[in-house]
Amino acid sequence: MRLRQLIVAKRTPPDRFFDRSPPLQKYCDTQGEEIVSAYADFQYEVYLAEDRSDLPFDVVELEERARAILTPQGYSYVASGAATEETMKANAESFRRWRIVPRMLRDVAKRDLSVELLGSQLPAPVLLSPVGVQSIVHPAGEAASARAAASLGIPFVLSSVASVNIEDVAAAMGDSPRWFQLYWPKDPELTRSFVQRAERSGYSAIVVTVDNALVGWRTRDLALKYLPFLLGPMANYFSDPVFLAGLAKPPEEDVDAAVFHFAGVFADMSLTWSDLATLPEMTRLPILVKGVTHPDDARAAIDNGADGVVVSNHGGRQVDGAIAALDALPEVIAAVSDRVPVLFDSGIRSGSDAFKALSLGARAVLFGRPYLWGLALAGERGVRHVMRSFLADLDLTFALSGCRTVAECGPDVLRRV
Repeated sequence: MRLRQLIVAKRTPPDRFFDRSPPLQKYCDTQGEEIVSAYADFQYEVYLAEDRSDLPFDVVELEERARAILTPQGYSYVASGAATEETMKANAESFRRWRIVPRMLRDVAKRDLSVELLGSQLPAPVLLSPVGVQSIVHPAGEAASARAAASLGIPFVLSSVASVNIEDVAAAMGDSPRWFQLYWPKDPELTRSFVQRAERSGYSAIVVTVDNALVGWRTRDLALKYLPFLLGPMANYFSDPVFLAGLAKPPEEDVDAAVFHFAGVFADMSLTWSDLATLPEMTRLPILVKGVTHPDDARAAIDNGADGVVVSNHGGRQVDGAIAALDALPEVIAAVSDRVPVLFDSGIRSGSDAFKALSLGARAVLFGRPYLWGLALAGERGVRHVMRSFLADLDLTFALSGCRTVAECGPDVLRRV
């Protein structure tokens, strides 16, 4: 049998070719077929396939190809940042200021990228970041992204403002890990309903985003007069009994009234850290706070019951001229002092970006915009392609830098330039 058939069809490469491959990691495709492969071995599947991939591997080309098929409104909403987009630029530049110093001859034949997080074992230190209204880039929306994540055992974080509701995403994922991201509504009963729906549907954590009480000044979206939340439907809201009780008519009979009600309850600008302490009364799930860049905010989150902190500036979409999330990470890590896990979000585009964040102390990273471009190009298959590419890149970065586990990468493998 030809080598390509061995790798692509059976996924069992011959020993003479892969005699120093890393330990095999197991996951299943969407048809339930078990695939056994090290993440890095994805590149050999690509090299030895009969045809060239119809999906790009370069993240810039991925975005360009997605832009060509999306509406200007859909592309702009995903791609844009606040005002002059200086914070988005700062996120990218912050990764370039840190350089990896690879170490040689350290026996990286056996690598294990798994991490323990909030009592669960993840196959890699990666989650799919919450991105709302994914149906603007593909009709299947979050259901397709969630299925792709489930096929790889990677947790999917569902946005409050998703276009597919909590229960339907849970059904699409089966027993695979998933978290629910909460934009804290003005109505406390709606907050309670959301988190309890997530708990009943098998989500294993609540991620409270605290940096989006108001939508940032996004000039690209303003020029196109486009804010998808105001066009409806908002699946989690329009399927919630508490939300529906506030309407005179069902959303399908008066969508404008439903959208107006959504706009009125979406966020509570009067919230303070003490309000966070009420959330554990509503759910038994662990609670993480996302949107932290100041060490004092990290301390306040923990003091008021947070089980984890996500360092993030919302991908540069909120405050123009804000600190890069990666620049904030070391100070937050120092402030937390191992009291809770610290995760990282904002600006990750490659395996080396993730490796740098992990080396600076993040327990895991959230990966966002690139998988949306994959979703736009090929739905579930596109998301899976982007994620397998990212995981292969990350695995190779670990191996070529001389690290076998996340615990082995630290500030000593980086230099600031």
